[in-house]
Amino acid sequence: MTKPKTPTAASGNRTGLDPSPADANRSEQAASVLAQEPGETLTTNQGLRISDNQNSLRAGARGPTLLEDHILREKIMHFDHERIPERVVHARGAGAHGVFEVYESMRKFTKAGFLQNPKMKTPVFVRFSTVAGSRGSADTARDVRGFSVRFYTGEGNFDLVGNNIPVFFIQDAIKFPDLIHSVKPEPHNEIPQASSAHDTFWDFISLVPETTHVLMWVMSDRAIPRSLQTMEGFGVHTFRFIDEAGKSSFVKFHWKPVLGVHSLVWDEAVKLAGKDADYHRRDLWEAIDQGLHPEWEFGVQIVPEKDEHKFDFDLLDATKLIPESLVPVQIIGKMTLNRNTDNYFAETEQVAFHPGHLVPGIDFSNDPLLQGRLFSYTDTQLSRLGSANFHEIPINRPLAAVDNNQRDGQMRQTLVKGRVSYEPNSLGGGCPMQRPWEQGGFVTHPQAMEGEKIRVRSESFADHFSQAALFWRSQAKWEQDHIVAAFCFELAKVTVAAVRERMVSTLTQVDTALAQRVADGLGMAVPKPPAGAKGVPRTDKPARDPALSMANGRKDSIVGRKVAVLVADGVDGAAIDAVRKALHAGGAAMKLIAPRLGEVKNKAGKMIKVDHSLPTVGSVLFDSVFVPGGKASAEALSADANAVLFVKEAYKHGKTIASSDEGATLIAKAARSAGTPDGEFQGPGVIAASGKAVNDVFTKSLVAAIANHRFAERPDLDSIVA
Repeated sequence: MTKPKTPTAASGNRTGLDPSPADANRSEQAASVLAQEPGETLTTNQGLRISDNQNSLRAGARGPTLLEDHILREKIMHFDHERIPERVVHARGAGAHGVFEVYESMRKFTKAGFLQNPKMKTPVFVRFSTVAGSRGSADTARDVRGFSVRFYTGEGNFDLVGNNIPVFFIQDAIKFPDLIHSVKPEPHNEIPQASSAHDTFWDFISLVPETTHVLMWVMSDRAIPRSLQTMEGFGVHTFRFIDEAGKSSFVKFHWKPVLGVHSLVWDEAVKLAGKDADYHRRDLWEAIDQGLHPEWEFGVQIVPEKDEHKFDFDLLDATKLIPESLVPVQIIGKMTLNRNTDNYFAETEQVAFHPGHLVPGIDFSNDPLLQGRLFSYTDTQLSRLGSANFHEIPINRPLAAVDNNQRDGQMRQTLVKGRVSYEPNSLGGGCPMQRPWEQGGFVTHPQAMEGEKIRVRSESFADHFSQAALFWRSQAKWEQDHIVAAFCFELAKVTVAAVRERMVSTLTQVDTALAQRVADGLGMAVPKPPAGAKGVPRTDKPARDPALSMANGRKDSIVGRKVAVLVADGVDGAAIDAVRKALHAGGAAMKLIAPRLGEVKNKAGKMIKVDHSLPTVGSVLFDSVFVPGGKASAEALSADANAVLFVKEAYKHGKTIASSDEGATLIAKAARSAGTPDGEFQGPGVIAASGKAVNDVFTKSLVAAIANHRFAERPDLDSIVA
């Protein structure tokens, strides 16, 4: 080992102050015991030298994590308490109340009560969030989104704590503090905020190949959702369903948005951060407030226990998903969000989710990432909410009766009467008493255990590249283009050439064309494959999975879409009325935008109220733009730089652009200004009507185009100046 340099005042945890005599004496004693340079060897906070910082202590390679793993517990406890009072991760969030309804009884697979009766509505609370940013960061940063759902069931709270991406960065919870430390603002200058485009993140990622799969998702447009109500949710981990007889099946949980899965494009996300940093939370709030209640269908992938080892991947590995082409998602229910919070802090901020909040009929697997989270969540709630009684805060209080012998503590709300605070007892009539499985008590699923007590990663977790390659192969061409652009943008922010080279080297294991395109974008040669890559197991089956591409998603609704109508004095009021009628019938909203606030006079002399002025909004806040006719209106808008930019950006971002009669004048002006090859906007999603053609044919075409969400296949979008 190369001898490290003597640490400076900025190294590690040292202060750079002159040592006191006592400190000097301690240092001499330490030197006599262990001759090594400070900072050379990894230790616990107590100075214990660590031989393995990559794996939790478990019972066998695929066994559960052991409570005695004091290294894991110390590391995660320290991490959980690093920042107060906001969450260490998932600090920026939005929440809402709703209900869940199961479509038919799932008794065949689970005894969970809320999954039995189609007539029963189970209350839920959902919190969406970004991961890396602080509470004051922007909604549209490139990031994984938290998607956590609390079911207030008659058997207690069940928390499904998930994300909008089905896989995670790491396989073992002992690496979670390292992951988050790397992606957070760098500690020496607290820069950058809510961004993964910096040295420390990519340094860590390029050294941990198990991150490759989720990295493909994060560099895709999945990491910049169009709205909270158009993103999927996943439980990430493999859980168990347990039926009445105690029979177990493995299960993966999914949330499928009824409006389909849609995303932003990067240029749009960046501009939205400036135009409206609260874009996602505002969209959710307004949708519920207007009665356009967001909906997700609840799906499960169920694997019989006997088939645990039938796949080329390990069900316990959180960096892997079960391809839907192998195990289709069964849709079993629907969640509807129908009520906004009354108090953001009391509800959205104080809600305390925990993956260990289960109900009879649902249990854990031995996923080592999930096992570590079970410790972390309770510990971080104690730090963040300040008391062991955080379960008595209204948003955390279960609907089911709570009766146990836990007493006292800070901020206790419940007044527990009587002299008995222990179990078993006779003075209290034996109450509260245990309940067996048959009477609704929770029983951990029995599982035979074997293996040595050891720190090791199961060999079945070793394939880090096959599913990353599957994701890449499954993307549409425009999705692949966006992934390449994201890698180039992020890695171009990395200042250390060796880190960039390591990362592109890793990409050679995903796809050689991907690695070449990213290398070209960074102005570098493709590096050699990483050492040991030939020995890594891999498979190319399935070749593709249609469910992994947003291009194959639902595009049959305009509910909740926002359409901008650009107007000025002399606008064609009849065209506005015709389009408004069609949009409202489909559940979309229409906003009139003019050079200034107030009112405009249509060409029939009627005054029309304006919703926004052009300088205060942008096309990024809307899903489509319509420019109605009226010669005077079209001429005024064509002379307005904000209106021209509005149309250019909408076209560049693949959105539907429509015009009627003289409104085409503004479209043509924007096309020339954008520098299009033919001096005009063309391709799918560009709709024009002339004369009196704002009829059913036009409005139906407009509605169908808006439902498509985006036309990313338009030619030469990257060359558009906007």
